Amino acid sequence: MDDLYDEFGNFIGEADSGSDAESTGEGADAYGLDDEAQSEAQDEGAEQQLMELDDEGPSNAVILHEDKQYYPSASDVYGPGVEILVQEEDTQPLTQPIIAPVVQKKFTVQEADLPPVHFKRDFLADLMNYPDQIRNVAIAGHLHHGKTAFMDMLVMETHDIQERLDKKKGRKREEQLRYTDVHLLERERGLSIKAAPMSLVLQNGARKSHLFNVLDTPGHVNFVDEVAASMRLVDGVVLVVDVVEGVQVNTEQIIKHAVLDDLPLTLVVNKLDRLILELKLPPQDAYFKIKHVIEEVNTVIEDTIPGQGEKRRISPEKGNVAFACTSMRWCFTLKSFAQMYANFYPGSGKGPGFGKVSKSIDVPAFAMRLWGDVFYNPRSRKFTRKGVEEGSKRSFVHWILEPIYKLYSHTLSKSPAAVKETLAELGIHLKPSQYKADARELMRVVCEQYFGPATGFVDMILEHVPSPQEGARRMLERFYTGPLDSKTAESMLRCDQDGPLIIHVTKLFSSTDAKSFNALGRVMSGTAKAPQTVRVLGEGYTLEDEEDMVMATITDTWIAESRYNVPTSGVPAGNWVLLGGVDNSIVKTATVITQKLPDDEEAYIFRPIRHFFESVFKVAVEPINPSELPKMLDGLRKINKSYPLITTKVEESGEHVVLGTGELYMDCVLHDLRRLYADMELKVSDPVTRFCETVVEMSAIKCYALTPNKKNKLTMIAEPLDPGIAEDIEAGKVRIKDPVRVVGKFFEENYGYDLLASRNIWAFGPDDMGPNILQNDTLPSDVDTKLLRQVRDTIRQGFSWATREGPLCEEPIRNTKFRITDVNLADEAIFRGGGQIIPTARRACYSSFLMASPRLMEPVYSCSMIGPADAVSSLYTVLGRRRGHVLQDGPIAGTPLYSVRGLIPVIDSFGFETDLRIHTQGQATVSLVFDRWSIVPGDPLDKDLKLRPLEPAAPHALARDFVLKTRRRKGLAEDVTISKFLEPELFRQLKETGILDG
Repeated sequence: MDDLYDEFGNFIGEADSGSDAESTGEGADAYGLDDEAQSEAQDEGAEQQLMELDDEGPSNAVILHEDKQYYPSASDVYGPGVEILVQEEDTQPLTQPIIAPVVQKKFTVQEADLPPVHFKRDFLADLMNYPDQIRNVAIAGHLHHGKTAFMDMLVMETHDIQERLDKKKGRKREEQLRYTDVHLLERERGLSIKAAPMSLVLQNGARKSHLFNVLDTPGHVNFVDEVAASMRLVDGVVLVVDVVEGVQVNTEQIIKHAVLDDLPLTLVVNKLDRLILELKLPPQDAYFKIKHVIEEVNTVIEDTIPGQGEKRRISPEKGNVAFACTSMRWCFTLKSFAQMYANFYPGSGKGPGFGKVSKSIDVPAFAMRLWGDVFYNPRSRKFTRKGVEEGSKRSFVHWILEPIYKLYSHTLSKSPAAVKETLAELGIHLKPSQYKADARELMRVVCEQYFGPATGFVDMILEHVPSPQEGARRMLERFYTGPLDSKTAESMLRCDQDGPLIIHVTKLFSSTDAKSFNALGRVMSGTAKAPQTVRVLGEGYTLEDEEDMVMATITDTWIAESRYNVPTSGVPAGNWVLLGGVDNSIVKTATVITQKLPDDEEAYIFRPIRHFFESVFKVAVEPINPSELPKMLDGLRKINKSYPLITTKVEESGEHVVLGTGELYMDCVLHDLRRLYADMELKVSDPVTRFCETVVEMSAIKCYALTPNKKNKLTMIAEPLDPGIAEDIEAGKVRIKDPVRVVGKFFEENYGYDLLASRNIWAFGPDDMGPNILQNDTLPSDVDTKLLRQVRDTIRQGFSWATREGPLCEEPIRNTKFRITDVNLADEAIFRGGGQIIPTARRACYSSFLMASPRLMEPVYSCSMIGPADAVSSLYTVLGRRRGHVLQDGPIAGTPLYSVRGLIPVIDSFGFETDLRIHTQGQATVSLVFDRWSIVPGDPLDKDLKLRPLEPAAPHALARDFVLKTRRRKGLAEDVTISKFLEPELFRQLKETGILDG
């Protein structure tokens, strides 16, 4: 048995016995071999037999244990063309799969398919070819005043999705539709964050269809940048105002922006049912409340353009005011309500006012009598300016408010049988199941049948908002930088769909997976088609500097519908288009233009958007894992594209800074950075704010600076600008690129500059709309004007550099005028190049600035609070702790609410909203809007002030405290030294004369 196994224990088989052995022996004897030789031969034969492998039968070869193959190898199973990775078992955690499944990231609510609509989409595409039947409008207003609900009303009119909504149960059924809130954050927070476009086919009172391109905009003051970007694309604004709260801080901002941009304004007074159900006002008082809200809007218009308010006035009898309750999906104007009475006419029947109508109604004449101090006398059935009979009431109360009050009270308070009988008189018939629905649902169904579709709103827009063809001139005159007498401009004025392609892009929307962007723009001329190669001109593009221009190919064109996009073969002039493939080079806005214009004309851009206010809220971000820095930078680039007013930059210390408008804004930005665009964890610093630097006196002496080669000398003086100049420059009332005569005339007429001074303004800084002025104050008799003209641009660049980063803590300079009083220049051009003049001009600006009593400026928020009367004292308390103060407070007319307005420094506002809510048990809502720049108390250069660590600085030491802490944060030297910028000889003289201490 032992010879069955080898020394390793491997089975080698049994030795053959019997006849084989005998035959072997016989063979050996036959050859005459002795026993020894025979045994040797047998051994050799056995060895040879072992060495030879039998291909057909099983092998008897000895195979070592480690060479044995019990299972097929991976290459045998998967074949030679498959990459096989062998990993140790502990290289991945159990929670992580070896091969992760493909995850489709989705950050927006999207329709799976195109939803059914009550019109043919081919018809919508055909309407795009008729600019006179198109209207481009933005729906704007304050937070929770009902803009998105108004859009829902229009969506429900045009989209066949009611059945789908009826299937929802529980909480989902109670939620509003909010069709245009597609971002996941919008759904979670319950407020709009992004503007959302929709193109809808709506019918007017005469049942004629029109194409409405509508933008639903956010109402929170922090996201007002989206409103500004939206207003650039539209020809009119629909202002939505809550009848209870009235005109709020954001409403004011929108009215001012629309009026200054010469945009037609229409008003929707919303949530009228709150007067009935919440405030329980009688109809007569409700009329005065509505009138008060309308007059509030007119007051803001008058304050914005004094003396011209009457021309822009809004009023129901002019037809530019509509009344609505978006939660119940009804909306009417005076004309559409008068039309409802006329529609009930045939014979002597009962009208919608539960009263008799006996003869034909002249709708326009009747509508004119439904507002204002016009009374209806029921006995004589006549309208008079005063109530002459007992029981006479204002016509608006009698004909409109009382029927609505009756409708609500009957529907909500009577039994189903009584309701059925009452509604039958009005021609309203419901399904039996609808009578058993809850009160809210029953009321909505009744109102929908009673008021019908929003034809009054459509008629109002058609009458008061111009078509794209009529509105093109306003857009070109205000925002186009090129000449208006060129063929290109004429093509845009005509909305010529056969002209050269020009698209003004103002907004970028991220795709569903947040990996790319689609650009929303207005087609000004030509037809946007795909594929088409175009030039994309950025905001920095000029004829002199064509660097900000790239070639791109339009890969897709869509009609934007918020939750879904409709692919289209082309979008003609006058419409909005969503472009794919052109977003790579666009940051904020752009002008997309065809490769070659007719007659080889030069390409010009549309001006960048002027926003309502500035980004002053600042945080620094860095990745937790340093190796993910490139990922974060890519995320920051995408954030910069997604939010119109966000600014990202890198400080000298290397920290990456993000600037926004407020806490909620920054919260949404950082959420998108973490989850959507970078998908990583970040470290975020405590919030800080931007500062500005300014002067309050004229420079104590003329400060000069020598170039490094000592061959040129610049002398300057710094002084504060007159109040109002900085604001006018930033508002675009005067532009440095205008002819010298125009700029000079502006400063002569408005600020009393003499002719010589006003025509020698060289630059605004740090850019063309910067709040600082560089003025040439030299005399031709003292200076070689020819040489001075040659270095003018380099001095401007030095001035721009200086005003972008001031000497106190490298924050922008503001409200300062730098006057060049003397210039000595070398005769040879090589000695007065940019490398010599630019840093010298900067140093001259800095030294004159520091000798003119420099001060630090901080941004200040305007704080607006609404809440019950007992919440007012809490606001005084919380504001008082944060260097804030109240400017005015008073009740909101016709409501139990109070409105309080005050000011609070931005740097002290962090956590203010939460603090106030805690103090008022959540009863008060507060809005913080950037209002102004204010000088921080104290001298930032006063070294005698002692600052103790971990203790708040005294009021007179605040400026010093802010400067030192900002310099530390930026990695700058601890203190500001004037000697660094002054020439050594001048510094020595000042020390000797005692002008400079120590």
